[in-house]
Amino acid sequence: MSLRPIRSTWPLLIATAICLSAQAPARPGEKGRVVASRTAVLGSKEDPDAVKRGGNDFTAQCGRCHGNSGKGLDSGPNLIYSLLVIRDEKGELIAPVLRNGRPDRGMPKPDLTEAQISDIVAWLHAQTYAADHRTTYVYLDIVTGDPKKGEAYFNTTGKCDSCHSATGDLAGVGKKYDPFTLQARWVNPASGAGSGSARAAVKVTVTLASGQAFSGRLERISDFDVALRDASGEYHSFTRDGATPKVETDDPLKAHKEMLRQYKDADIHNVTAYLVSLK
Repeated sequence: MSLRPIRSTWPLLIATAICLSAQAPARPGEKGRVVASRTAVLGSKEDPDAVKRGGNDFTAQCGRCHGNSGKGLDSGPNLIYSLLVIRDEKGELIAPVLRNGRPDRGMPKPDLTEAQISDIVAWLHAQTYAADHRTTYVYLDIVTGDPKKGEAYFNTTGKCDSCHSATGDLAGVGKKYDPFTLQARWVNPASGAGSGSARAAVKVTVTLASGQAFSGRLERISDFDVALRDASGEYHSFTRDGATPKVETDDPLKAHKEMLRQYKDADIHNVTAYLVSLK
């Protein structure tokens, strides 16, 4: 479905919700799930069953080009901010595209029944509603993991115990933060959730060709320049030309950033349950 978007990128959700947003919508009383999707369905007044079916059909027929979330890929635009989708009320704009495709824009005719088209329309309506109301999401109890498995991961695969201790820096952490905040802080502390900027913790040393060195807190770094603030608070900025000057950084959160790509949902929930138990 090659629908023209208002803009080509989707605003990223805060990293604190990464591990939650992929979960299924919750029903009343259900624990451990974000209710954003259910809220969106109710708010958009679409039939929940139609939305569920539509999501499956969208993934099968459209996900390869537009992504399973409809937020776009290199091969297809973001549909959630598409003017055509936003302006559609009862499928009068979306349905013709789903029936006929847009060969002139590289979109082949999908193999869909009228019922499937109706369901995909409902799903897209729910997604646009969710995008417009993303700050109203409600989170229920996220402590659904196994604390014993979390402890095992903490001390083995995750190698968390190489820097942290349940009886040291993490003693009582389960009382200090609510579960949602706690999970956000350990999964991606670089997001700065509940704390200062992670960049403030990154140290850098810049050594000029003359051998003179400057060290301090990293303020900015790119392929073209690097800036720091030294212990006295003085700001220093240097132009970079390849490996000159020599730049060495020390990021205390490096291990967390590398692990962020490796976590599985079960790991996240199990470790969170373990940390919550550290009262």
